[in-house]
Amino acid sequence: MPSHSSNARTPSTISPPAALSSWLNVEGSLTAILEAKSGQPLRVERCFEGYRLLSLAQKKQLGMSVKQYNRPILAWVREAKLYGDSEQPWVWAQSVFPLPSLQGSAKRLQQLKGTPIGYVLFKRRRTLPHQRFISHTEQGWQRQTRYDWYGRRLLISETFLPDFLSRLDKC
Repeated sequence: MPSHSSNARTPSTISPPAALSSWLNVEGSLTAILEAKSGQPLRVERCFEGYRLLSLAQKKQLGMSVKQYNRPILAWVREAKLYGDSEQPWVWAQSVFPLPSLQGSAKRLQQLKGTPIGYVLFKRRRTLPHQRFISHTEQGWQRQTRYDWYGRRLLISETFLPDFLSRLDKC
């Protein structure tokens, strides 16, 4: 199945630094390319893992129907800092798995612990159908990607942090 990608930018008066643009738009596993850059496996420091209600923005990004907007929908959420080869985190990541998507073998997504999500999502395929949103937040440049993983929709947000950006400037 071919990969489908569409990029949507949040209206903004600023653009990402040129060196970061390719990272924001990379296809496939961000985990794999971050590990290639650091020369070692990523270290995952979980900050939160548990159930949360989906926000309206998340429901829209997940492509849920309008009739679901006012209904409470639970998701399994994992928030983590990703470390390359330094003491400072490179990326802040949030993985959102709506409970309806956690059926059958997808239940293992609740058991990731310190495993990077890329190891699971891209185990059998180099790319997945997705839709990406890029924005600038208070924390930094962020890519939010809605993946279609074997018919299940997941939302992965990755924010590139100052230590990672300072490394790009040195290249």
